[in-house]
Amino acid sequence: MIAVVGATAAGKSDLAVELALRLGGEALNADSMQLYRGMDVGTAKLTAAEMRGVPHHLLDLWDVTEPAAVAGYQRLAAEAVADVRARGRVPVLVGGSGLYVRAALDHLEFPGTDAAVRARLEDELAASGPGVLHERLRALDPVAAANILPSNGRRVVRALEVVEITGRPFSATLPEFSYRYDAVQIGLAVPRPELDERIALRVERMWAAGLVEEVRALEKAGLREGRTASRALGYAQVLRFLAGEWTEERAKEETVRLTRRFARRQESWFRRDPRVVWLPHDAPDLAERAVAATI
Repeated sequence: MIAVVGATAAGKSDLAVELALRLGGEALNADSMQLYRGMDVGTAKLTAAEMRGVPHHLLDLWDVTEPAAVAGYQRLAAEAVADVRARGRVPVLVGGSGLYVRAALDHLEFPGTDAAVRARLEDELAASGPGVLHERLRALDPVAAANILPSNGRRVVRALEVVEITGRPFSATLPEFSYRYDAVQIGLAVPRPELDERIALRVERMWAAGLVEEVRALEKAGLREGRTASRALGYAQVLRFLAGEWTEERAKEETVRLTRRFARRQESWFRRDPRVVWLPHDAPDLAERAVAATI
């Protein structure tokens, strides 16, 4: 099994398609927001032409009103991998959602949930904001707190929920690196100034391709009520523009700024994994070097 990982706008999708064509493979999505139906422009989903005939799996599975569930994704990914391998094909995992990549590749167990505990914590989040809960998490599990943005209320709530229902730190639920398959991870390295420029250009292209119109349509389908989808980069900012809170230009600028910050966190996540083979994204022989890394 092959995984192509790295920051947003690094060129992962194109490389995954090329590897699948050269190795007789099929692509499996590991971008949490591409799991949502209708979220196409803002997540940079490949068009049919860009897929170049390579089958793509684990796309468009959830309605925008459904909360993301990495444990559910893990089950779906295992089924997809088994299906691809049973047909003698090579699974090529591609995406920048670090926990989803690990859920697909590694022996990772996810604690269950408790509806009452989750509801109480979410009520606290709504009343007090994420900062207060993040400080509580810092006291209970400093390792988890260091790896979760104070503004990411959804992940803070999940970490506190796990601490409460298991009696163990949330960070203890992430085991040592341990593949469940014979796997190779290929990371695309992009110098930060260039990545920042690529992100700005990508956001411009998304706006030109109709991101505002896409969000407006999804809002009618319940996007604003979706706990996960409504917070997606680009979508959350456009929703604030449509609500009259921001100008369109500010929504675009905030999307660029927050996407750049997110890309830094992606790089930090994947750099901590010593198994990733890093290659320069603009190497003229990138595909050949990536194929060689799988042998």
